[in-house]
Amino acid sequence: MSIEDQLQEKLRKVEALYFGAGTNGERDAAEAAVQRLKAKLAEINRRDPPVEMQFSMPDPWAVKLFVALCRRYGIRPYRYPRQRRTTIMVRASRGFFDAVVWRQCSEMHTDLWLHFEETTDRLIREAVHSDTSDAETVPTPITAR
Repeated sequence: MSIEDQLQEKLRKVEALYFGAGTNGERDAAEAAVQRLKAKLAEINRRDPPVEMQFSMPDPWAVKLFVALCRRYGIRPYRYPRQRRTTIMVRASRGFFDAVVWRQCSEMHTDLWLHFEETTDRLIREAVHSDTSDAETVPTPITAR
């Protein structure tokens, strides 16, 4: 495991402590640790210089999630004029971005999509019709009568 991987793992653990912290003191200690780890990651970024990357998101929810994760780690998301709203550009260290931001985004997007699908099925079943299965496939075109 590389030093960068170790730092990223520590950052994930400290963030888990921060979000699960019960007291202000625990939260402050976790926040201080996150800041120290981010400083070390900044040093790694000096060795692995930032590059511009382009991402095309499949839906507006993925864009919101991706942008929020970028901002969480101090990466500025942007787009150029005439780019689609689902296209996001970033400048970041490729190693850090792939290992932390993109991995979290992929996992969280899958979870979010499953939640949307379950919620949509439930709402349709309760409010419209109990059968939410897909339309049937017929072997030949149905002619008008």
